[in-house]
Amino acid sequence: MGREDALAWVESPLQLVGAAEWAAAHRTTVPVAGRLTPQISATADELLSRGARFGELEPYLGIPWSLLARHGHWLVGDGFSGQFRLAASVLRPHRITFLDDGAHAIAYADTLLGRRPYARPKVDERGLTVFVAPFAAELVHRRAIARRAGMFTAFDLGADRLDALADHGFGVRRHDFSWTRQSAPAAPELGRRVVLGSALPVDGRMLLLDYVRWVREAAAGGAVYLPHRRETAEQLDAVATVPELRIHETGLPVELVLAGARGPLDVHTLPSSTTTTLPLVLAGTGATVHTGRVRRSARTAAA
Repeated sequence: MGREDALAWVESPLQLVGAAEWAAAHRTTVPVAGRLTPQISATADELLSRGARFGELEPYLGIPWSLLARHGHWLVGDGFSGQFRLAASVLRPHRITFLDDGAHAIAYADTLLGRRPYARPKVDERGLTVFVAPFAAELVHRRAIARRAGMFTAFDLGADRLDALADHGFGVRRHDFSWTRQSAPAAPELGRRVVLGSALPVDGRMLLLDYVRWVREAAAGGAVYLPHRRETAEQLDAVATVPELRIHETGLPVELVLAGARGPLDVHTLPSSTTTTLPLVLAGTGATVHTGRVRRSARTAAA
């Protein structure tokens, strides 16, 4: 195992973009183990076409044991993953850098600080995932004491967290999607107003009826709708009934679709990581990101 040979271990498009940003910031080439989830393959192809410094790209299901064993530095997309906890406990990598896994970045920082349990937010964890959590936490903190653990993030963790993480030995490096902006071709002509799809109905956190109502309000006067990668056919069919709305499926994360925008956009989204990522991606374009409110009907609240 190469003690400092880095491998990006990712399972979502945003994590893959984070790996590309890390490779650019460190001026090095990184092989990638990408879990076969929606948009991963298309995102990898798009990033490579833009010059991402990726080496060998290996699709996988489960834990890529052999790849992980050959690399001493893991760029981990999902620190809450039960698969990461198990693999880290067994293989004990020399160095770990955590990439962004959406809005979980702040929760994971608090987990590293012991301010919350080592458990994915709003998930009732059981079995092996829970059993190996203390072993993974012990490994991560040992690496932090040796100054070999940290985060590479676009999120503002706040001065208190940053100071506490530094006291625990964790290094934190911020990025602002500079490589994503610099490498982007001109964005497709989408019009002024863009509505971003959400997986909240899929996850049971918002009724589809309430969701379509929000889309209708956000798209008033006409808009382009960029579906979320986990939207169901049922949800898209419901969204398609909204007047003056054009559904534009790209198969790519919105950070890549909208990077390269040449004019100001009005982007409408429900609470998600995009409220952090898109203002950075669209910096200097005059774009405005509007965050809608999740409306909970009586049935949703009672669920």
